[in-house]
Amino acid sequence: MPKKQRVAIVGVGYSTVGRDTGLSLDTLTAQSSINAMEDAGVKPADIDGVVVHSFPHQYVSATHTAAMLGIPDLAFYSGSVDGAAYSMAALHAIAAIASGSAETVLTLRTVHRAGAAGGGSLVPGLERGAPGPFQFTMPYGSFTGSHWAGLYMQRHMAMYGTKEEDFGAFAVAQREYAIANPSESFFTEPLTIDDYLSARYIAAPLRLLDCDYPVDSSSALIFTTEERARDLRQKPVFFESWAMGTTQESDFSLVEDMTQSSPFRAARRMWSRTDLKPSDVGVAGLYDGFSFIALQWLEALGFCGIGESGPFVSSGHTRADGVIPTNTDGGACNIGRRHGANYFIEVTRQLRGTAGERALPGRPTVGVVSNAVGPFSGCALITAE
Repeated sequence: MPKKQRVAIVGVGYSTVGRDTGLSLDTLTAQSSINAMEDAGVKPADIDGVVVHSFPHQYVSATHTAAMLGIPDLAFYSGSVDGAAYSMAALHAIAAIASGSAETVLTLRTVHRAGAAGGGSLVPGLERGAPGPFQFTMPYGSFTGSHWAGLYMQRHMAMYGTKEEDFGAFAVAQREYAIANPSESFFTEPLTIDDYLSARYIAAPLRLLDCDYPVDSSSALIFTTEERARDLRQKPVFFESWAMGTTQESDFSLVEDMTQSSPFRAARRMWSRTDLKPSDVGVAGLYDGFSFIALQWLEALGFCGIGESGPFVSSGHTRADGVIPTNTDGGACNIGRRHGANYFIEVTRQLRGTAGERALPGRPTVGVVSNAVGPFSGCALITAE
């Protein structure tokens, strides 16, 4: 049995990103992969694993990607459509390297804006009537993520007295980071609480500014062993601990406790596998497909008490000088939906010292990343050494 390997992130890359790039999934995937290989200083022949997470209707094949890039042989490959966004690709790749199944793995998340936000395009057989569980929700106009997101927010407000202004405070803090990241952010004008409260409701209390910004994009990260990482171009950062979590119910709208869903299970599992504590973490990349998701992760990861994320955020604790600087690239609400990968890329940049002028003053050495909410989720701790 091979010895368990320590796993490092050694390369990151994005494709062209835009609202309607006109680029195919293959082209976007090739761009991000090439950029990540250049960042790491590796060639296709150095890679022996490819792991991809996709939407079923925007499927990207791991084996096809390898052939397209000229990777000669895959010791490990996986293409998932189930679970917690990009983190599924990341956690599969970590397991492959840690177990000795592969040495250097390219991980990917590619998405087109069209159809990515849900709606009728994601409901097969809709022309014949509402199928499966949609027959119980579509008559009431509920069939996209924004509808259940509004339920989660409303439940937290009812249980703990969270205010709409608390969610707004998170959006305002995200925009501050985005302004410092003009090369990647689609929004560079300051945002105020009044601006947030003036934004239209999508599914009350969920507002437009609580939602990520759909784009065409591909994101790539390259993982490898510690031994291999020491010989590559970038300062490596290492996975310290990682975990997945689920709830018994797989439907977002039927999760028993919407305020303490799968992130709490994944976080407990992750912390149980390390000696590090929340107080050791200096930067966080928390999924913000909807703003409330990041707030649930703040509680699940132990940065604040259960039910206290609203006042925690409103007190400025996710800003650069706060308790836990969060989504320092501006988050998916500003740089666009990269479907979970941008959090891994940004935390990597902060830890290895390549964030440029956006580098946090405290020079963090430990970061945490997370994806998803509700019935499934994933998270990981990353260290500079």
